[in-house]
Amino acid sequence: MSVFKEITTITIKLLNKYENIVNCTLRYNGMAKEKMPLLVFCHGFKGFKDWGCFPYLLESLSEADIFTVGFNFSHNGVGLTVTDEKEFTRLEMFEKNTISKELDDLDCVIKYLINNTGLYNYDIDKLILAGHSRGGAVATIKTSEEERIKKLITLASVDRLNYFSERKLQEWKEKGYDEFENTRTKQMMKMSYEYIEDLEKNKDRFDLIKAMEKINVPTLIIHGTEDLTVPKKAAENLYNAGDKNHTYLELYQSSHTFGCEHPFKKTTTALENIIYRMIHFITEK
Repeated sequence: MSVFKEITTITIKLLNKYENIVNCTLRYNGMAKEKMPLLVFCHGFKGFKDWGCFPYLLESLSEADIFTVGFNFSHNGVGLTVTDEKEFTRLEMFEKNTISKELDDLDCVIKYLINNTGLYNYDIDKLILAGHSRGGAVATIKTSEEERIKKLITLASVDRLNYFSERKLQEWKEKGYDEFENTRTKQMMKMSYEYIEDLEKNKDRFDLIKAMEKINVPTLIIHGTEDLTVPKKAAENLYNAGDKNHTYLELYQSSHTFGCEHPFKKTTTALENIIYRMIHFITEK
């Protein structure tokens, strides 16, 4: 998508209730005359707000007079400064991450936006959540619980959070942690068994199918047919749990990241299709 408007980009640091830093990037058309719809974007597992195509996606939405907010979950493991916020330099934070902590971070961002409506030209009554992969799960749970959220968009979202085998869970419990390889950086990233304990403690709250059944606001579910990380069956399950306000967009021959990689090199047909459909979905009444 070509840049037709000069987009204002602001980075802010918020403190969540545990006084952990949540880095946010706000993007908007500073010349917009009308109050803009407000979209908050959640990255996924082993992701961050500036991964690959995410900045391009959000800036493209902002060109369409949509106020966008991308943020890093406080325990996603990346650094806090300009020089290391795209690198996993805080693996000790990643190890301690849980879904509850990510929901708290999202709540922190939403509360900031509610309390600072006078600073920016967005319409807090047109609040939309979007999330990629596991970020889609976090956005789904929050939408099922928060009446202020008027629309939901999931991108290659999972349909369940505890997908581990009994053997894996037992090994994880015995060691106290499990390790996941970052295929891009080759880092081995530890996750404490606290993550699983959090899932078990909040089994009903974190049931994504039940959450989707509760959601009665317009929802756009986007998934690629060639997603090898999260099979498209997950999207079908989420869609089938929804109501008539839910729309499923299947992207033919598209991968988990829609043909994009990090660092971002160029857009793709799938990504441009997503941007087009998101703009239409967000702005339609």
